[in-house]
Amino acid sequence: MASSYSTDLKLELMVTGENSGTWGDKTNTNLNLVQQAIAGYEAVTVNGTGDTALTMSNAALSNARNAVLELTGTITGNITVSIPDGIEKQYVIYNNTTGAFTVQFKTSSGTGPTFAADDKGYKLVYSDGTDVVDVALASPPGGSDKQIQFNDNGSFGGITMGTAGQVLTTDGTTASFGDISGGASWQAVITADPANATAGEGYFADTSGGAFTITLPTAATIGDFISVIDYAGTFDTNNLTIGRNGHNIQGTAADLTVATERAGFTLVYVDATQGWLLQNN
Repeated sequence: MASSYSTDLKLELMVTGENSGTWGDKTNTNLNLVQQAIAGYEAVTVNGTGDTALTMSNAALSNARNAVLELTGTITGNITVSIPDGIEKQYVIYNNTTGAFTVQFKTSSGTGPTFAADDKGYKLVYSDGTDVVDVALASPPGGSDKQIQFNDNGSFGGITMGTAGQVLTTDGTTASFGDISGGASWQAVITADPANATAGEGYFADTSGGAFTITLPTAATIGDFISVIDYAGTFDTNNLTIGRNGHNIQGTAADLTVATERAGFTLVYVDATQGWLLQNN
């Protein structure tokens, strides 16, 4: 019975009793073909226009069998590079062509990913025998565009990209994008009480026109804070008062008077007993 050839790599499949005296040579050939499929690299000069058809020949080194293909040459139009139908195999493709045109890598009768005209980069792809699929940038089933993919014990999950300026945070179980927190949201310069301060805000207080009061929020929870800076360097002549609004300040049921030039400070709420505590900046 004559030899047959494997579907994907076209290795020679010999039967018992066949090719007496040549088994060693044929086996070595098969090993070289396997090596080419696993680790082979080849620079392929593509046609300037149209299609460059790669080949996969029976029991012979062939450019479509290589693991890594570097596409070279000058292209003057959008082109395709095709591999034979029926091949199931992965490839690393490097688009090193010259010319601002697209390059598609596909099967002869199917589809495949396309390098954009300005994309002189790499793609990790595989052929399922019908089409070529881009696996390097594609989302897994059920995923969506603009995601970061995380591997959780072999299970991939996506986090959709946030908006500009957001950061990636986690509560120990779930990760997500959110607004940056922790610093004060600084307001425009004030010259009078801003109708009660708002937790998380910072105030440049200008008392050059006269002393005034900043009133603390009506309600507060642990970790709430406000920040204040002497804008004009006049707290010593025109004092700033922090109105306690029913809360203790530094454990005392009294307003806080600030009389230090260029003072800058933060008040942080802890509980009903101590109230707002002073944190120097």
